[in-house]
Amino acid sequence: MKTIKIFALAALLALSAGSARSAGRDIYPDPSQAKADLAAALKTAASAHKRILLDFGGNWCPDCQVLDIYFHNPANRRILEANYVLVHVNIGHMDANLDIAARYQVPLEKGVPALAVLSENGKLLYSQKSGEFEAMGRMEASAVTSFLVQWRPEQPCSVVMVNC
Repeated sequence: MKTIKIFALAALLALSAGSARSAGRDIYPDPSQAKADLAAALKTAASAHKRILLDFGGNWCPDCQVLDIYFHNPANRRILEANYVLVHVNIGHMDANLDIAARYQVPLEKGVPALAVLSENGKLLYSQKSGEFEAMGRMEASAVTSFLVQWRPEQPCSVVMVNC
């Protein structure tokens, strides 16, 4: 019975990874793009008054694939697009963009995916310290929802806004 459960979990992760790739692109761009992507995100975030969400990982990582699926489910996509500029930082096989991870205090040795949140002007607000998302395959999409809600910029309340 235990073997069947392990096989079922492995199949689910493979399907999840396959569906993320089936969108026609790798999630993480070539590692050489990270600095340019970050610079563009800083400009966009400043003009749109959004936070920057740095997602450190690699296309080889099943948990990173699951995180991307969770980012793009309907509930999370709405929160993500309204409040964040998402930057996927490809760490290669733990040998690329280590300087960016160090700059934003993300200990990659704790596992990936690893996240950091920056203010609209690039100030570090949060960095994952304990591999909180490295077991994403065993987590629910609601964990991502909670994270996105917790770190989104404060919105002024109005009569028409929900969740004030």
